[in-house]
Amino acid sequence: MNNYGIELWGDDNFVIKNGKVCINYEKKPAIIDIVKELRDDGYRGPLLLRFPHLIQKQIENIYKNFNKARKEFEYKGKFNAVYPLKVNQYPGFVKNLVKLGKNYNYGLEAGSKAELLLAMAYNNENAPITVNGFKDRELINIGFIAAEMGHNITLTIEGLNELESIIDIAKERFKPKPNIGLRIRLHSTGSGIWAKSGGINSKFGLTSTELIQAVNMLKDNKLLDQFTMIHFHIGSQISEIHPLKKALNEAGNIYTELRKMGAKNLHAINLGGGLAVEYSQFKNENTRNYTLREYANDVVFILKNISEQKGDTEPDIFIESGRFVAASHAILVAPVLELFSQEYTESKLVLKKDNPKLIDELFDLYKSIKPSNALEYLHDSVEHLESILTLFDLGYVDLSDRSNAEILTQLIAKKAILLHKENSSDLLAIQTQMQERYLVNFSLFQSMPDFWGLGQNFPIMPLDKLEEEPSRSASIWDITCDSDGEISYLKNKPLFLHDVDIEKENYFLGFFLVGAYQEVLGMRHNLFTHPTEASVSINEKGYEIDSIIEAQSILDTLEDLDYDVHLIMDNLNEKISNSNLVNEKQKKQILGELYLFLNDNGYLKSKEL
Repeated sequence: MNNYGIELWGDDNFVIKNGKVCINYEKKPAIIDIVKELRDDGYRGPLLLRFPHLIQKQIENIYKNFNKARKEFEYKGKFNAVYPLKVNQYPGFVKNLVKLGKNYNYGLEAGSKAELLLAMAYNNENAPITVNGFKDRELINIGFIAAEMGHNITLTIEGLNELESIIDIAKERFKPKPNIGLRIRLHSTGSGIWAKSGGINSKFGLTSTELIQAVNMLKDNKLLDQFTMIHFHIGSQISEIHPLKKALNEAGNIYTELRKMGAKNLHAINLGGGLAVEYSQFKNENTRNYTLREYANDVVFILKNISEQKGDTEPDIFIESGRFVAASHAILVAPVLELFSQEYTESKLVLKKDNPKLIDELFDLYKSIKPSNALEYLHDSVEHLESILTLFDLGYVDLSDRSNAEILTQLIAKKAILLHKENSSDLLAIQTQMQERYLVNFSLFQSMPDFWGLGQNFPIMPLDKLEEEPSRSASIWDITCDSDGEISYLKNKPLFLHDVDIEKENYFLGFFLVGAYQEVLGMRHNLFTHPTEASVSINEKGYEIDSIIEAQSILDTLEDLDYDVHLIMDNLNEKISNSNLVNEKQKKQILGELYLFLNDNGYLKSKEL
């Protein structure tokens, strides 16, 4: 049985039962059953399923591991965390996160005016808000207003010009004032794709010289007491633990040096994000080399050790791990619309009385293939097909011959796979050579942009039929009109799916760990929008669909792009009215049909079985 590496990336969140992927919680409902209920209610196209209990699990794990480390090392500093809104700002996620994080005093991080206003509206009382990223006077003013409203807010300074604005605004505003954090530019860098986020040439942070200048500016303007936190970030998805240890040693020493300079209210170090998620489905290619427990222990131990060596107060620890909290909670489910090899059937052969010799030989290979010669005959058939294609280009065979060659080669491949089910090495060789193309009803650019932009892999598996061994090496094609909308089969990362007849049965694929960044970065390529989403609670009875937000209609999508939708309707109406090709009754019917299409989403409508 192929379990698609679920023991590597699944984190015990999912389990396979009776051939179905199930949520490993309470009654362990099958995901396919949730999908069928939604489709029975009329929701078509791709579906994004949210599972709030998985958000809660990640928050609990973070606090549990850090508090355990604090207890083990007798660490006197406190621990807290904030969620960076940039990772996923969708209300179906954020509202659940705030509610589930309340008991932990779990806060929010904002990187823009819009995100800060969102945090001010939804953050739990007394939970921290941190503000990172570049700021103008207006954003800083909003931060002051947040403090005046009673929020526990820290404005992290990215440049001295921002500190100058804070000093000016502090003279004009009321008390209380926001806390001030300084982003430090470390020499240390992270690891992986986002390593450039750290290091001396990173986009954000103050150099040592600027840090000294900043402290002096705060002293001169009687704002040093507001300076409570230093912040660093060495990159998202840190794959190795060693760079973090190096960064912590550097940051810990900067912390103690700044306190020596008189910053006695400086009591916190914010590590930023970077806590990695395991995306790999393959044992030989892990995304990270550490656990959350190791991460927490190393952070606490290193900061305690530095504080003891320097004879200083152990700092409070903050982290901003968004991917770790958000990734696992969302699953994209999309139906397969077509397997392209299914057009190749024996009934479609149109053999002549006198065929080209290569076609007769292909037909003989097809009829005489057996386990002992399957791989050899497959190789021969591929060579014959190449020869036929060359002869077609030269004009020596016709389109019918070319069609026959393509059909026979595919039929030989399918037979070879069936004959070699028990011979794994030969089967792999056959599958690698003859891949199946699965057309799937989703947009790669909308739902998994990091695959397209960064080559980020996501776990993929069918939601059922898992008691059967998959036999087809699979390339996945999305429905966009773009050649990049494909997840290609790779020999070193093979994806195998089932040889199903879509005319007779539905076949759904699950794309897992898509809850971080994918929704907010998703683009409307071909005007495909965010899919219909459902929030699902798992309980002792099974599951309950709490809320559903339908995918935007085509009209809504066009309106978001600043089209005048009323003008669109008027233009269509005018063009139909001026048409000489239809009568009045037909004109009304056509206009009614177009109205229905415009008020539906743009995903393809597959046949229901």
